[in-house]
Amino acid sequence: WEAPVLVQRLCGICPVSHHLAAAKAMDVIVGAGPGKLTATAEKMRRLMHYGQILQSHALHFFHLSSPDFLLGMDSDPAVRNIIGVAALNKDLAVQAVLLRKFGQEIIQATAGKKIHGTGAVPGGINKNLSPEERDRFLKGAPPLNIDQMIEWSQAAVELFKDYHRKNKDVVDGFAAFPSNHLSLVRKDGALDFYHGVLRAVDAEGRKVLNDVDYKDYLEHIGEEIRSWSYMKFPYLRSVGKKDGWYRVGPLARLNTCDYIPSPLAQKEFEVYKAYTDGKPNNMSLHTHWARLIELLHSAEVIKELLQDKDLQGAKLVKKGKRVPEGVGLVEAPRGTLFHHYRVNDDDQITMANLIVSTTNNNEPMNRAVHWVAENVLAGRSEITEGMLNRVEVAIRAYDPCLSCATHALGCMPLEVSLVDARGNILQREVR
Repeated sequence: WEAPVLVQRLCGICPVSHHLAAAKAMDVIVGAGPGKLTATAEKMRRLMHYGQILQSHALHFFHLSSPDFLLGMDSDPAVRNIIGVAALNKDLAVQAVLLRKFGQEIIQATAGKKIHGTGAVPGGINKNLSPEERDRFLKGAPPLNIDQMIEWSQAAVELFKDYHRKNKDVVDGFAAFPSNHLSLVRKDGALDFYHGVLRAVDAEGRKVLNDVDYKDYLEHIGEEIRSWSYMKFPYLRSVGKKDGWYRVGPLARLNTCDYIPSPLAQKEFEVYKAYTDGKPNNMSLHTHWARLIELLHSAEVIKELLQDKDLQGAKLVKKGKRVPEGVGLVEAPRGTLFHHYRVNDDDQITMANLIVSTTNNNEPMNRAVHWVAENVLAGRSEITEGMLNRVEVAIRAYDPCLSCATHALGCMPLEVSLVDARGNILQREVR
């Protein structure tokens, strides 16, 4: 049970993803791999995970990304943050806080704590959901009930669609480039954050991987090491290092799945797909649109799960024949998360391999920054704050982590040099 608890310390924003990916790997090791958990255990884990998607997507869009859209990329950084959003639209800021609060409360009810919980154990879960907890989420006093969360999630999708209608050139053109896309999908092609098979499509929608058991991920995904980066660069082996890089996360998930298994989100998904005539969407800022559709889907799934009597079941853990190795995957808020472990006869972990969402998005993030350098910074006689912020906007679409994505007090560490054709530095900005 220690690994699923320990690995959460890798991240303070999406610890649930690491918790569940590690737990799924340990399930295999204790003989309770995919399809073998009790109904109560799997559905409690799903509720925990979708609660995390809800809170993380709300945090990212409203607190970190919406200031760029609502206040403008060139606005004063002193007000280009959630405080500035609150000054502009108090109700929206309150909704943002309460959406995240609701997701965090779901996590606490399923994992024991809002951060670094202990709910998932090898082979299952250590608690069920009491009727009192269920009723609080389903029928709680407004606004903290699931119906209100669904309504606010719908409004968030409309907010972005309205911005897009008025600013199509910016939203469609900013850091747009073709790429492959990778995610888990359910066996029938549906969007699923907790379990499924690997699918990858290219920029035109052709399937590069399909119906791949994720335990065989090493046969299909390689990682390139480059001397100038501390992060590896994953790629699809069948395509090769040069062109096999891919995106993960909301944009990729809505490019790889065939449909969304909840009615309101499916309706929005159809509008979203129609915009690109059913082809994959390669526009980076459309990641926010996809993220908000997933926010709505998460709220719908949470309601469906809360109405399921299996959450009050008493059978929490299963075990079977022990094996020395296990792989666990989930779709974290930021994208596909791989956990792979080997253990010895004393239950000590002898090998661990993790490919986290930010690593999967390493090449796309670099290409997004390169796009800004070529299209925003190149040829300018002076570097402005707004230009520097566009570097952050490019990174922020991928939501790599708060250290890169925050609108908190102070500034993201950044160095930009303006050089001439001979390599002479004309201007250097450091913050």
